[in-house]
Amino acid sequence: MKLEDQLKTSNLPLARKLSLGILVTANYIDDKVAEALKPFDISIPQFNVLRILRGQKGKPANLSTIQERMVSKMSNTTRLVDKLITKGLAERVICEANRRKVEISITKEGLQLLNEIDPIVDAVEAKMTENLTEENIEYITNCLNEIRK
Repeated sequence: MKLEDQLKTSNLPLARKLSLGILVTANYIDDKVAEALKPFDISIPQFNVLRILRGQKGKPANLSTIQERMVSKMSNTTRLVDKLITKGLAERVICEANRRKVEISITKEGLQLLNEIDPIVDAVEAKMTENLTEENIEYITNCLNEIRK
């Protein structure tokens, strides 16, 4: 569906048309991914934290490391981590050298959940981009990178 049809408007300034198009598309993507994650009782930010922890390759991460790697910086990282710990998907690790330092690791259950979820999210993303060529995807990605400079 065209943006103008969805918003019931026309003659938008190009910059606003672009920013609204990005926002509407981001919400569409969020909705589709959240729908895929719903059966697993996990939110997109929780999924993001688990992927960050998996990316540590067995080494624990502190809250600031997790926060800086989050896709959405608006998330309350401490609350997200607490929920993952409650679900048994992450655990707190006390640093041996400095007992006041607490870090977070993904559990075996967290890794297993990601192994189950990853192909589902991959399929959702592939479905959303099936009408784009690899060149289109690279071009759009590069344009989005330019916006964030």
